[in-house]
Amino acid sequence: MAEEAPKSIYDFTIKDIRGNDVSLSDYNGKVLLIVNVASKCGLTHSNYKELNVLYEKYKSQGFEILAFPCNQFLGQEPGSNEEILEAACTMFKAEFPIFDKVEVNGKNTAPLYKFLKSQKGGLFGDGIKWNFTKFLVDKEGKIVDRYAPTTSPLKIEEDIQNLLGSA
Repeated sequence: MAEEAPKSIYDFTIKDIRGNDVSLSDYNGKVLLIVNVASKCGLTHSNYKELNVLYEKYKSQGFEILAFPCNQFLGQEPGSNEEILEAACTMFKAEFPIFDKVEVNGKNTAPLYKFLKSQKGGLFGDGIKWNFTKFLVDKEGKIVDRYAPTTSPLKIEEDIQNLLGSA
């Protein structure tokens, strides 16, 4: 019997950066921004800074950022989970959840990323092109948009407000 295909992101259980299982159904009813992050990328400082602004502004309204470290782009996230957490929380002051390091492309793509890409392909195919590709998910767990790595998080703010109903 074939495994049933996931219908929403709530069908996934993933590992947080400390190795604990987290069911994405815990985020049911929240607007999510799912981002593949890296500590040593040219986009790192501006993205973390703006993600922090959005998180601080909207977390009390039901907004969450789920960050997935990935080392597939020029080895820009080489550290252990402990080192990644240290960089994200100390250097970049991230307060949003950081998950286990994943692969977003290739044969070892994390199941969640396979699902995200199947729901919202990119401009030049489904592959994730670089660090800080962003997926916006509505309160029902539906992927509503995908943003390029170079899209500033603050440029997504209006879309987040619309999904939260606070525009």
